[in-house]
Amino acid sequence: MIRLLAAALFILGLTGSLHAATLDSIKARGTLKCGVNPNLQGFAAKGEDGAWAGFDVDFCRAVAAAALGDPAKVEYVPLNAQQRFDAVASGEVDILARNTTWTMERETKLPLRFPGISYHDGQGFIVKRLLGVTSALNLSGAAICFQTGTTSEANVEDFFREKEMVFQPVRFEKLDELIKAFDEGKCDTMTTDVSFLYAVRLRLSNPDDGLVLQDVISKEPLGPVIRQGDDQWFNIVRWTLFALINAEEMGVTAATVDQYKAESKRADIRRLLGVEGTFGADMGLDADWAARAIKATGNYGEIFARNLGEQTPLQISRGINALWNAGGLLYAPPVR
Repeated sequence: MIRLLAAALFILGLTGSLHAATLDSIKARGTLKCGVNPNLQGFAAKGEDGAWAGFDVDFCRAVAAAALGDPAKVEYVPLNAQQRFDAVASGEVDILARNTTWTMERETKLPLRFPGISYHDGQGFIVKRLLGVTSALNLSGAAICFQTGTTSEANVEDFFREKEMVFQPVRFEKLDELIKAFDEGKCDTMTTDVSFLYAVRLRLSNPDDGLVLQDVISKEPLGPVIRQGDDQWFNIVRWTLFALINAEEMGVTAATVDQYKAESKRADIRRLLGVEGTFGADMGLDADWAARAIKATGNYGEIFARNLGEQTPLQISRGINALWNAGGLLYAPPVR
């Protein structure tokens, strides 16, 4: 009931002051509440020691370092696909970092805002090699497993209609049930974001049996999500993301932040690291906000390599998530 009320008030435009001081609330509480995937290797998952790790986890650590001065001051809230938007709208979490696609409907119909794109993805398919399928065009008539509460089924409907193909949907609410069903052969394929499928493959009883097809049928720009109505918090989350991207482009790493801050003569680096300008103060933070974020997690490239890259079990290449000047789509506005 509380969640529904909060969402309704947002839609009516009556909560401008209700969530206008997210930063103040976080500081008073002493922790950042970050909504994450319950168990998606590479993005958010608990290790044997009980500690959270992953690409999305690191982003929340960077935001906490920028806003609170300490990357450890994060409370991770596991959320499934059905829970995630209510949790943001109701204030249960301050930020959602959970492989969530930025769409027009989610930002205009729901009380949400997407500060930026942290991972460029697309929807694909995974099959068992024994099926003999090498292309999504061979999947007409297939039983396809979907997780409810996502855009996956709608994307497949669009693709199959265009190609004059048919399919049989098999729906599951919980991710574990979905993966188990595919692993046990209760559907011919499952579909979701390609990055997700690499993690799914590792959870099969025999990972070598799984084949992620090369076909990509949609654009899936993934990124953090916050509530509407707080421009200050929107700016903090957005510019933390941009700071991590700009740091990679400038060559500033976790290990070299202090050196660059003390010695660099480059104006763009000096602005990023708080030596020049009032960029932190303009958001209600101190001058070291970006330096702390970069030092806590590394730049974007370091975060990607540590959690998703070719030296990890997922073995995902940078591809379109490379910097714009290295053949990818990753681009951040300047700090100036």
